Amino acid sequence: MAEIKTVGIIGAGQMGSGIAHICALAGYDVLLNDISQEQIDKGLDAVRRYLERQLAKGQVTQAVVEEVLGRVKPALGYAALKDVDIVIEAATEDEAVKKEIFRGVCEHLKPEALLASNTSSISITRLAS
Repeated sequence: MAEIKTVGIIGAGQMGSGIAHICALAGYDVLLNDISQEQIDKGLDAVRRYLERQLAKGQVTQAVVEEVLGRVKPALGYAALKDVDIVIEAATEDEAVKKEIFRGVCEHLKPEALLASNTSSISITRLAS
């Protein structure tokens, strides 16, 4: 199995920005995608806030904050995710929306890219179909 170095996250809301934060903190490069640059910017701001809270609590250093922020980049449009090793879908909990995302993003990904969904109530088997 190929090593995961770059993570694409679709959905820059609370879950997506939290996943981006943790992935970048773990050392992965992250591309954060959403339906508009404004939504992506909100997600990037959330990542910054999470890190600032950790800094205030002494859980990370300023150097770590800067390093992590440097790993999270905006990705407007699915084509920007063409080189990611894994895509984590973290959009709204709506089956039709999630299926549309997977249909749209798959044509842009490299063949070996992994797909994941952050769903709590939708059958992963139905999404995969």
